[in-house]
Amino acid sequence: MEETTARVPLSCPACSPAAETVHEVLSEGGHATVRCIECGHVHKEELPETRTVERKVVVSQEGESFTDSVEIPLEETLAVGEEFLLETDEAILTVRITSLELDAGRAEEATPEDVRTVWGRVVGNVSVNITAHPKSGAHDETRSFTLQLPGDYEFAVGQREELGGEEFTVEGIYIRRDATAHEHDKLDHAGDSAVAKDIKRLYVRDESTSAWSAW
Repeated sequence: MEETTARVPLSCPACSPAAETVHEVLSEGGHATVRCIECGHVHKEELPETRTVERKVVVSQEGESFTDSVEIPLEETLAVGEEFLLETDEAILTVRITSLELDAGRAEEATPEDVRTVWGRVVGNVSVNITAHPKSGAHDETRSFTLQLPGDYEFAVGQREELGGEEFTVEGIYIRRDATAHEHDKLDHAGDSAVAKDIKRLYVRDESTSAWSAW
């Protein structure tokens, strides 16, 4: 459900008065200003009404969830991994679809008419779970912590970070199931990268001087 320049089928008085061609909507309201993709002719037309359907959406955020509703254009196709803006009374949230509930079960992709509930999670700001082991490599001395970060903050394997009072080098990145841009669920080669909203867990080497002072 990404926002793009609207395109509509309309007849063009310059090149196709008897048949519809694809037009780009330049401005809306009253009679919209449109441009024919075929010949570039700009003219004004009354746009066909966009049909929408209202669907329930269940959104998770920091371990809690809430229910709202969203209007979806009928011509769209919904898919796990897509993101959309949800306007609530408190804020406008960026939500990623994690599951689509149909009458017959769950689906990775479906039309709005077939969907009964859209399940999603907030990805504008996210929690990243981190498992750190000491420089010595002793895995029985690992510790875990969580960082709150913008969803688009990028981590890369081999990269050293200083965040939230922690210093560490990224060694492995585990990817969330709904992060459809990634082919693998684990990244561990130097330079492999992912943004915070795609990350299920980071495995890192602790570079802080105080974290392991007790040892």
